[in-house]
Amino acid sequence: MLRIDKLNFSYGDLKVLWDVDLEVRDREIVTVVGANGAGKSTILKNVSRLVRPSSGALRFGDVDLRRLASHEVVELGVVHVPEGRRIFPEMTVLENLRMGSFPRATRQDRARNIERAFTLFPRLKERQKQLGGTMSGGEQQMLAIARGLMGNPKLLLLDEPSLGLSPLLVKNIFEIIREINRQGTTILLVEQNVYQSLRLASRAYVLETGRVVLSGTGAELLDNAHVKKAFLGM
Repeated sequence: MLRIDKLNFSYGDLKVLWDVDLEVRDREIVTVVGANGAGKSTILKNVSRLVRPSSGALRFGDVDLRRLASHEVVELGVVHVPEGRRIFPEMTVLENLRMGSFPRATRQDRARNIERAFTLFPRLKERQKQLGGTMSGGEQQMLAIARGLMGNPKLLLLDEPSLGLSPLLVKNIFEIIREINRQGTTILLVEQNVYQSLRLASRAYVLETGRVVLSGTGAELLDNAHVKKAFLGM
């Protein structure tokens, strides 16, 4: 579904990604783990065309993503839920959800997708008339993911969905991500919570200082000595 070959990226003179190879197959959950500043979020920004690579290939199916603008990537079915939630704080929950179905092709499914969001996140149904900015961090994260689902994603890019959440909410968010995938959505997940994300992943990549240093199934990387020492404190 998604193939990244020899991706290089720099912020000015600062090189961030070095020859990154990565692929996501249909209906997988693929996780990219690594320390803060390793370049994980930058991979997602390149896929969604928020930034432009220095070199390398980005393909979604048969489409060269490098030729597209960000809104065209969304129309293909690649939806990015960014780090930090980025909801519209002065809009209600329901208005935020409606904004997620802004692409014309998704509008006919708006009512069905709102019901899906309320089923996955019952708290949002209770708070549908509340302003997004007045909700807790966990509720805002639920809203950010639900808004992403309003775009009928074929590939959902999730950037640090557990960041800043309590352990109970982290567990809940990962359970919901698993359910979204079970319903048929392919997911590329960037996370600092290495243990939870590797447990969830079909396959995973370990990124260190902009380079992929390990890849394999989630179970294989959980059992890897380097991963245990570097990220799990074992």
